[in-house]
Amino acid sequence: MHTSIATVSLSGSLTEKLAAAARAGFGGVEIFENDLLASPLTPEEIRARCADLGLSVDLYQPLRDIEAVPDHVFARNLRRARHKFALMNRLGADTVLVCSSVSPDAVDDDSLAARQLSQLADSAHEFGIRVAYEALAWGRHVNTYDHAWRIVEAAGHPALGVCLDSFHILSRGSEPEDLEGIADIPGEKIFFLQLADAPLLAMDVLQWSRHHRCFPGQGGFDLAGLLRHVLAAGYRGPLSLEVFNDVFRQADAGSTAVDAHRSLLLLREAAGAGALPPAVVPTGVAFAELLTPDAEPVTGLLTALGFTRAARHRGKPVDLWQWGEARILVNTAATARRDGTRLAAIGLESPDPAGAARRAEALLAPVLPRRRGPEDAPLDAVAAPDGTELFFCATATATATATATATATATATGASATASATVADPELPDWRADFTDLPDTAVPSATRIDHLALTQPWHHFDEATLFHRSVLGLTAQESVDLADPYGLLRSRAVAAGDGSVRIALSVGAAPGDDTVHAQHIALATDDVMAAARRFRDAGGRLLPVPANYYDDLAARYEFADGELDTYRELGILYDHDAHGAFRHCYTEIVGRVFFELVQRDGGYQGYGAANAPVRLAAQQAGRR
Repeated sequence: MHTSIATVSLSGSLTEKLAAAARAGFGGVEIFENDLLASPLTPEEIRARCADLGLSVDLYQPLRDIEAVPDHVFARNLRRARHKFALMNRLGADTVLVCSSVSPDAVDDDSLAARQLSQLADSAHEFGIRVAYEALAWGRHVNTYDHAWRIVEAAGHPALGVCLDSFHILSRGSEPEDLEGIADIPGEKIFFLQLADAPLLAMDVLQWSRHHRCFPGQGGFDLAGLLRHVLAAGYRGPLSLEVFNDVFRQADAGSTAVDAHRSLLLLREAAGAGALPPAVVPTGVAFAELLTPDAEPVTGLLTALGFTRAARHRGKPVDLWQWGEARILVNTAATARRDGTRLAAIGLESPDPAGAARRAEALLAPVLPRRRGPEDAPLDAVAAPDGTELFFCATATATATATATATATATATGASATASATVADPELPDWRADFTDLPDTAVPSATRIDHLALTQPWHHFDEATLFHRSVLGLTAQESVDLADPYGLLRSRAVAAGDGSVRIALSVGAAPGDDTVHAQHIALATDDVMAAARRFRDAGGRLLPVPANYYDDLAARYEFADGELDTYRELGILYDHDAHGAFRHCYTEIVGRVFFELVQRDGGYQGYGAANAPVRLAAQQAGRR
């Protein structure tokens, strides 16, 4: 289906917005009146610019406070509307949005509203224009879609229809049965469909609408359910995004437009109105790659943790360090000189790397070119919104594990292994073959990468969540706000259902705050106290935790004799949920990266969020 976006959803000048929408793959735009008024281009020049970019002008908006008013007020409104209709002819737009009135002049009289809207449609029809009447959630007398339809139906004018707006419908707390009335509207009388998601907030609906809308899949509305009702009614017009959001209005228009188009592709898939390559959920973390201008501090930290240098890449300045099943690549390429040590890439074990790459590309993920030697494994890679490179890897160990799991499942269910699970082709190249001197990987340790924490640029947080959920097939958990000494840190985790891949996404509350918070790699171990003690004895420095934290811990929980003293000695923090307990501690920060040692007992599901304020405060104190 044709996709469109309102220019109010993007930042910049009208010219910049149009270019961003076209580059992202949209087929049309809604021209927001304020954008037109502020543009130095004439309507004819805007029309030509849209045509050059392959964009149709699907809607001009909005006309406000038109209907159900005294005749002398309506006469002024009609004069104003005719000026806009003439302008729309110059612009090449054939549909205008009319919002239900919020004017104090408006009266509660549906028959008057129908008569005046019919007169407005008469005038619009002279210019070849259709009128799409929309019920604002805060409209003075008309604030529901079914009320708007009753007025349109009573008017009975061929040039008058309704505009359905998901925010105005769903923000009023509509239940699934409330949407069934959409089927009563003939598809040809639904002139336009505007889509927006939003987090579920308890606040004034006007402020909610003006500042907190987001793209489909980033909020709490059931947009797929609404879209199915609209399509079942026979609507075949554009799927258009109208999103008022303070962050989007300040972010780069290009990346915002890509995020917007991705959200519509996913919405169509969820509603059964479009097909994408199926999601291929990663089965583990193959490696985390650190890019650094100085390997010594990094390798010293890795050695103290228990890693050993296992191999070196045949043609690149990259070393593979390994501890159990945890693998860290240390890259000292010249590009590292600009930024200091950072987490630059993640290798994700995949049962179908090519399929994962196809879905990523279909969802507009930037495919990364890779300089590769003739014997190097042909790995597909895409860029996440924060620039982190994601490699889809086939690992022999992962393939064997997946095959064994599929076989066991098939035996238990009586199905074939192929039907019960998607497993990697054993003929796929193993990325580790790019490294020489690779020893036996059966290291006697339970250590693996438990999760990765990535700091997002402040304006990419919602985009990052949608990206990882949609492109990688991970499940997003609830967003949480964590107290930092200098503000709030917003965090949201995405994970595979079995916990084999966990990524915690975080961002500060203000522009520039992303430079404060470091990325980190959490290493799972079956005995965090022993691992922490080995690290300290090898010369590693653990993050010191204030004594007040342990006094509070003693008040909240009961521990075995001496257990709390050990936690205090090693800087170990403690948390638990309904499933089990969590013990964890942190290393010093090197560049923009630090490590966390974690022990999950009894199926603990979280990330120690209750302890994050203590950790953040201790790291801030360390910087000072």
